[in-house]
Amino acid sequence: MKERVSVYIDGANFYGGLTSIDKKFVDNRFDVEKYVNDLIGNNRLVRISYYNAFVKKKINGHAWKKQKDFFDRLHKIPRCKVTLCTRKSRLNILGEEYHTIKGDDIFLALDVIEDCYNDKFDRIVLISGGADFVELLKRIKKKGKSIEVCYFEKCVSNVLLRKADKVRVINKKVIKKYFWSS
Repeated sequence: MKERVSVYIDGANFYGGLTSIDKKFVDNRFDVEKYVNDLIGNNRLVRISYYNAFVKKKINGHAWKKQKDFFDRLHKIPRCKVTLCTRKSRLNILGEEYHTIKGDDIFLALDVIEDCYNDKFDRIVLISGGADFVELLKRIKKKGKSIEVCYFEKCVSNVLLRKADKVRVINKKVIKKYFWSS
């Protein structure tokens, strides 16, 4: 029997993981649809859920445009839901401004919990390495659901990996398979 699979992508972790391998690897040149289809195999895709926030257009208009094109492409993938969160300005200890994404992890967690308790999937694929999701995975497991975590070596919590039934590393070889070079 085919499993019902939902895929949840922590967009900030995904982007950070790609660029941790090589700065030329950016999310807007990664074929998310093909990658997800290969991940789920012959199983039934319920939904791809992607969470991120726009960079500030006034700070980096070029990056904003690339990101917009990427989000637009994600919207065209069947059964793909894009949740855009907010980016907030913060000051570090030296008084220098930086920007952080607010809401992405909680939106992802709430969607997983809601989908789990409404029995919308048999297995989740979480594309993230964030330790924030450890408790989420514990609760999903208690409901008898299977958990797969896809992660980048430099952006992962070992505690998170121990909660998964299956893990897959996203390394340079994997990225090259799904990366558009032009």
